[in-house]
Amino acid sequence: MAPRDGLPLPQRWWAMAAIILGISLSVLDATIVNLALPDITRDLGASPSAAVWVVNAYQLATLVLLLPCAHVGERLGYRRVYLVGLSIFTAASLLCVMAPSLPLLAGARALQGIGAAGMMGVNAALVRLTYPIESLGRGIALNSVVVATASVAGPTIAALVLSVASWPWLFLIQLPLGAVVLLVGARALPHNTVKSEAGRLKPADVVMNILMFTLVFLAADTLGARSGGADAGMVALAAAMLAAGVGVGWVYIRRQLREQAPLFPVDLLRIPVFALSMCTSVTAFAAQTLAFVALPFMLLEGHGRGHLEAGLLITAWPVAVVLVAPIAGRLIPRVRGGLLGGIGLAVMCVGLALLALMPDQPTSARLAWPLALCGAGFGLFQSPNNHIILTSPPLLRAGAASGMLGTARLTGQSLGAVMLGLVFSAWGVQQAGPEVALGLAAVLAGASAAFSLLRLRT
Repeated sequence: MAPRDGLPLPQRWWAMAAIILGISLSVLDATIVNLALPDITRDLGASPSAAVWVVNAYQLATLVLLLPCAHVGERLGYRRVYLVGLSIFTAASLLCVMAPSLPLLAGARALQGIGAAGMMGVNAALVRLTYPIESLGRGIALNSVVVATASVAGPTIAALVLSVASWPWLFLIQLPLGAVVLLVGARALPHNTVKSEAGRLKPADVVMNILMFTLVFLAADTLGARSGGADAGMVALAAAMLAAGVGVGWVYIRRQLREQAPLFPVDLLRIPVFALSMCTSVTAFAAQTLAFVALPFMLLEGHGRGHLEAGLLITAWPVAVVLVAPIAGRLIPRVRGGLLGGIGLAVMCVGLALLALMPDQPTSARLAWPLALCGAGFGLFQSPNNHIILTSPPLLRAGAASGMLGTARLTGQSLGAVMLGLVFSAWGVQQAGPEVALGLAAVLAGASAAFSLLRLRT
């Protein structure tokens, strides 16, 4: 049994190696196949609209099972759930390599998403058990750097692989990595020091959790793809799915209010600082997604930059995150998280506003420093925000907090993607669309800063 206050060295480093490598695989896999979709469409004889489900199947399966996996982790052990999820993810990677058709590939990707949910759902809870409380901020900062970097590194890694090999290699390279992480994790990951005494998962609650997130996800995806009035029938269908998702969610949340350790952690949302941290996270990740998808269009279509130059410029953002996040981790014991996050998000808001107001043909230097400003602000926000989310609930609810952390990130990313679809449908990709999207991202970052600063009153 692991000690109550973290793991001893060097086991702590081995445990963190397993945690960050596993979360890197699961986060990278959400975007790594985007660049390969044209090749997959051609090789498997599918339509582009159908090929999108190679991405959607993974994201949806992960989103709907994050909270159930976190709940199981509280009862049976985060270590066990993490290793089972990693095993499923690795086996599904082999199925992706062997898939002879698009439906089978999408099914294998959904299975990968189930495995990723097992890893993501308990990832942050494992970090909390790995580090002693006085240095937990550094562990969270390291984990945050890995998640932030992996979130934006997918296309770059895919481009490198696809330049020398075919798309199945995107999944083939995951097999040895998954096996190594599995071996290290089985030896080093901590056991739960406190386990929840809540009852087993209720099937009705799991079904409603899946239905709620699925209906809202499908509605958002349909609305983002069909906005602008081009197809009124599809817009009506999206509205109906959204209404159904809200209805299921209303019944589901009312059921959760009666539970001692609810699957959807309404007990944690009653903690004001936790609820404000959720709002901070959702709006910040929505802003990041809006910016990261809009920037290539602005640089390639609006400014006429080449792919390599655009990629190098955008790299200024994640590089700044990597440099600033460890500093934020060291400041956590000394400066209140709400203040650190508020300052970081205000800096990110300024950077996004400068990008939105950029002249037609700016120099590379003039583009790079606002991008670095955005990354520095995001790096200053993420570690303190995650620290508050993980430490404000009691230890026996660390799994629920970990699940909500991942849910907030995926919800914000989905919200940002839908907003971008609406903006591009109204303003166009080659006109003012990217600049409007960046302006909207600045507004969201400003709102996120306000949520963060409100935590100073709690």
